[in-house]
Amino acid sequence: MFASPGFRLTALLATLIMAFSMVTVDTAQARRGGSFGSRGVRTERAIPATPTSPKVTTPVQRSLTDASTQRSAAATTARPSLFGGFGGAILGGLLFSGLFGMMFGYGFGGLAGMLALIAQAAFIGLILAFVFRRRTRPAVAGVPNGGFGMPGNSDRPSASAAPRSNASRRSGSRDEIGITDADLNQFERRLQDLQSAYSREDVQALRRIATPTVLGVLSEELARNASNGVRNEVVDVRLLEGDIAEAWRTDGSEFASVAMRYESRDVMRNRATGEIVAGEDRVSTTTEIWTFRRQDGGPWLIIAIQEA
Repeated sequence: MFASPGFRLTALLATLIMAFSMVTVDTAQARRGGSFGSRGVRTERAIPATPTSPKVTTPVQRSLTDASTQRSAAATTARPSLFGGFGGAILGGLLFSGLFGMMFGYGFGGLAGMLALIAQAAFIGLILAFVFRRRTRPAVAGVPNGGFGMPGNSDRPSASAAPRSNASRRSGSRDEIGITDADLNQFERRLQDLQSAYSREDVQALRRIATPTVLGVLSEELARNASNGVRNEVVDVRLLEGDIAEAWRTDGSEFASVAMRYESRDVMRNRATGEIVAGEDRVSTTTEIWTFRRQDGGPWLIIAIQEA
């Protein structure tokens, strides 16, 4: 049975489809423009789950590391992915060796080949279950009042003696610097300011609140929209819920990755007529991880945006 031409052709097609799907999942961009920016020495790390973003967020897809970040990253070795490098080769070898062995009569062959493939699948399942248990964190209570549960907005940097926010206390040891309510207010304001400036195509306003890393990607998107005769409009932005995924300090700079779920109206319009050419004129909900950086107690700047 397993040596018949029909079975070999079917197995070959299944193998090719599986290989193509692995490549597609690895390179696809999940949001318009993709996840982009730089998280300093943690750019290649996944972001922990939070109540706002219940799943682990994959590393930045489009990374443009600026000079200051490169100096910090040079002294730190990125943690390799389980499914990249040697680990990926082992898993791929186990899977495809079984399939090709069944197709062409190599290896164990026949019924033994099928049993070997089942054993390999079980082994891979055990590895995946172990990784899932290691990477999944227990959920904690969300923010009851929407947003970060804070009134007003402020761009004033927080004092070092200011108390930790409720969101900081919920994040526990993942917040290594003690994010305050004033910091969270500024994060919320940055969300609204960036969407507003992007909709107006105001590059100068974007430059004031984002690093060159983020500005470069956004400017490229604006230029591409202009050449295509369209304009991306994001209005009625309102933060619904937010949590601190992690916050840390490196070489005198402070970093914070924040999960934010917000609503907005996001459409693409014809520049000449104002007609909607993509999207729907209705409120939709988006969950993203925004990472911020500040130096010497200055204002927080946006350094990365990733789909959760």
